[in-house]
Amino acid sequence: MALAGAAGSLRLGAGGCIRRLGVFADRLTLPPGLARSALPCAPGGGSAAPRCPGRGGSGPGPAACSCGSGGRAGRAGGMEAAEARCRVLSIQSHVVCGYVGNKAASFPLQVLGFEVDPVNSVQFSNHTGYAHWKGQMLNSAELHELYEGLKLNNVNHYDYVLTGYTRDASFLATVVDIVQGLKQQNSDLVYVCDPVMGDKWNGEGSMYVPKDLLPVYRDRVVPVADIITPNQFEAELLTGRKIHTEKEALEVMDMLHAMGPETVVITSSDLQGSLGSDFLIALGSQRKTRADGTKVTQRIRMESPKVDADFVGTGDLFAAMLLAWTHKHPNNLKVACEKTVSAMQHVLQRTIKCAKAHAGKGNKPSPAQLELRMVQSKKDIENPEIIIKATEL
Repeated sequence: MALAGAAGSLRLGAGGCIRRLGVFADRLTLPPGLARSALPCAPGGGSAAPRCPGRGGSGPGPAACSCGSGGRAGRAGGMEAAEARCRVLSIQSHVVCGYVGNKAASFPLQVLGFEVDPVNSVQFSNHTGYAHWKGQMLNSAELHELYEGLKLNNVNHYDYVLTGYTRDASFLATVVDIVQGLKQQNSDLVYVCDPVMGDKWNGEGSMYVPKDLLPVYRDRVVPVADIITPNQFEAELLTGRKIHTEKEALEVMDMLHAMGPETVVITSSDLQGSLGSDFLIALGSQRKTRADGTKVTQRIRMESPKVDADFVGTGDLFAAMLLAWTHKHPNNLKVACEKTVSAMQHVLQRTIKCAKAHAGKGNKPSPAQLELRMVQSKKDIENPEIIIKATEL
């Protein structure tokens, strides 16, 4: 979830040809009558890529969504129709070594068929749970400049925006401006926000970002978000309401729905479940509007075994996989969360097993040894065996 924090919290074109030339494309000698915009891998070309229709949105006719089935559309007039792509603009932290932020989000999304354009809010050598780290932070003006480059080349066409850790209120406000602009040009765009602010340790909550981020998240970010993934402490901060019982948690999620998001998942809590204190409780709520204007709400509870280790990047991985699985199961939060949490468990169990083996018997694994085993878990991310079931409330 965060770059530093508690446990549970941090093309080539088709055919692989023309885009490899990159900046040398302007030196190509093209056959007569062939425009550069017609090159098979040329970016931009003055028009957007076919929109991903996977959530029942305004996709380009019969074209198949590449992130749903991996298929292509049929042929029209002897020419293969353009393949619809789901594109994600992911604005969060980055590390050279390890898996947090964009490093934790990009790989699973790509494995599940999404195109990911990462913007790195920070670039650090490693996450800050290590003894030392070096790096740089992107400021709001630099974020604006990067996005202007996308706009000027007409490649700012996205189906999803995913955001995570940031430490600067003005940077976060610029993110909101970008999301609002993207929603104006694509009303089907879905914004998935992990409102990273803090967590609880031994029952006490504390923020690990500047306090001036809270009003920006509460008043500007959450109202434009479609899916949010706070932990219990962050949900309490956003609503000003403490959670002591499951009933209070459901009421807090209703308050968050009223602020804007259709889907709310409290990723972790200190609530006690039926399986005892060795299990972590997550709660989800999805509120849909029927054609007749009435609202229907699906609520779920999940209990997953605690792992005795301080992982970093799990929240980033969770938000990315929830994006993917709610895309594939837009009207079934239960299935989407079961696949998300089960995949998480596979990754964590593989990680702790490898970490303990490297640390040696009786030794506590180091931050380096506890880096998520992401690549080794590719098959579990792609097709997770359901080992954690959700209960509908």
